Amino acid sequence: MNLNYVLVVAAAASMFPCGAVAQSLTKYADKPLVLKIFETSDLHGALIPYDFKTDKPKPTSLANVATLVKQARSDRSQEVLLLDCGDNLQGQPVIYYYNFVNTKVPSVFSQAFNYLSYDVVGVGNHDVETGHEVYDKVAKELKTGFVTANLVRETDGKPYFPPYKIVKKGGVKIAVLGLTEPAFVKNFPKVLYSGIRVEDMIECAKKWVPIIQTKEKPDVLLGLFHAGLDYTAGGQKADTAHNENSAQLVVQNVPGFDAVFMGHDHLGWDGQGYDPVTKGKIDVKDPNGKVVPIFGAMNEARKIPVVTMTIRYDRGTKKLAKTIQGELVDMSKIAPDDAFVQALDKQTQEAKVWVSKPIGKMSGTINSREAMFGDSAFVDLIHALQLELTKDPAFGLKPAQISLCAPLSPNAVLPSSADGTIYVRDMFSLYVYENWMYTMTLTGQQVKDVLEVSYGGWFNEMKSKDDHLIAFVTQPDGSLIFDTRTNMPRTKVASYNYDSAAGIIYDVEVNQPTGKRVTIKSMADGTPFSLATTYTVALNSYRAMGGGGMLEKGAKIPAADLIAMKYVSSATTKDLRFYLTQYIEKKNMAPLTPGAFGNWKVLPADWATAGMALDSPLLYPAAK
Repeated sequence: MNLNYVLVVAAAASMFPCGAVAQSLTKYADKPLVLKIFETSDLHGALIPYDFKTDKPKPTSLANVATLVKQARSDRSQEVLLLDCGDNLQGQPVIYYYNFVNTKVPSVFSQAFNYLSYDVVGVGNHDVETGHEVYDKVAKELKTGFVTANLVRETDGKPYFPPYKIVKKGGVKIAVLGLTEPAFVKNFPKVLYSGIRVEDMIECAKKWVPIIQTKEKPDVLLGLFHAGLDYTAGGQKADTAHNENSAQLVVQNVPGFDAVFMGHDHLGWDGQGYDPVTKGKIDVKDPNGKVVPIFGAMNEARKIPVVTMTIRYDRGTKKLAKTIQGELVDMSKIAPDDAFVQALDKQTQEAKVWVSKPIGKMSGTINSREAMFGDSAFVDLIHALQLELTKDPAFGLKPAQISLCAPLSPNAVLPSSADGTIYVRDMFSLYVYENWMYTMTLTGQQVKDVLEVSYGGWFNEMKSKDDHLIAFVTQPDGSLIFDTRTNMPRTKVASYNYDSAAGIIYDVEVNQPTGKRVTIKSMADGTPFSLATTYTVALNSYRAMGGGGMLEKGAKIPAADLIAMKYVSSATTKDLRFYLTQYIEKKNMAPLTPGAFGNWKVLPADWATAGMALDSPLLYPAAK
């Protein structure tokens, strides 16, 4: 889809004395400057067309983008601007390897981005998740560094990274303001961003746009925002402070931008914004009524915006006119650049050796598909490991009676080998994110209420066995809304918020409203469970810090107390995947024999069975 926007930007031109404009830009009166802009975002380690998790080829990666950029740069009739919007330091095992295992050499990410000569690189929440040692090191390795304005030092309030960057293309001065979503403070332990305060995106943009305009007098002002467009996601509102999805709100509240490039939601945007009322696309206007196109890349370079900005100098008005044309380009239709892949060969081969290291054995195969509909061997393996980790003195945790966790991926299989060998790569399917391991002190009532919120977002309130079991997002007419990332119907909450519990025996009645669904019968060993008793609960840092809102909405723990970790009784010093891997290795290849605990049931059972039969083909359509 092509979208055209004609933007006559008087404000930018008026910042110059007329003579200064004439001297620098009049050459574009007869022959306009053509600026080709490429944006990547949320690559999550997809640098080459190979999946380190599955040992199989990937259809898209940065290597595909490299081909497109190389072709564009070979065209001398245009200038090229290459942007990235963050979330690069978490995802594929190759990134993890250079983040935490082989840290003595430059990151493979830094080398890839330097090879392509990126002009501006933003910061995503999952970049912050890796911790100071990682992103501080990478910031020094990147020739262009990181850019983001709303991560500021607690000591003096100045930006931790440069807030914006000036890039000159063909004599045209381009300012790029970086911002990142501020809600990650609810999900990550403070140690990961110690010394940093996170500002609201809108308020930060209101501060920096006038500074840029006055100090730099740019010809073009672009936004590079790692934040989604749907500002109502997660029950937020337009006036919610520190809204996670503020990219569109910044445009609507802060004048001056010519175009915005964003990421974080993985959905892909081709110039228009999102209307949360109609759930359709709209033109987004700034406070002065100017239409500002918004472009966003899909994750893992599946589709990226390719935008042409044509800049013409009008001799009559002595002002600049900018025409913007953009589209999302499917990278699966672009061949990878062999030279780029070869440039990273040494680093990727080293990482392949590491992910191919055997760490254990497993009897049978488990998959996370079953976890979408009820108790499963996949999630219960994580439960079992979490509970055992807390009881092993080597890990320094408080022994837990109850475990909470969710399937972090809706379609993972373990192990990947036919002979049952568990490799390092398999741990990235079992546990997708770099969450830490925490224990919290919660009452039985709080545990029950957390589960009520979880199952309230997970399962539909069924009126009959003909209803959906899964809680889907629907149009006003009841039809399902499909996610462009996955081609699956959108669920009310993501699968990584489908928390179940181990250590207790309970029922979930899906024909009851939220708040009356969960009945806890006893502890797993048959001893009584009490709503008044205090328990130690094992869970990941994302949930413990307030991720998914379950502890805030269910357990009624204030967000400030969660961020301050007032209920946390112990924590690991590395990510949970590291400890899970270490624990499996300790078994010295003794086979794991995972199975569903059978400690919770979905009732009525026949309704649950019918709902699963209805929804399974929707969530997992047959491969075409």
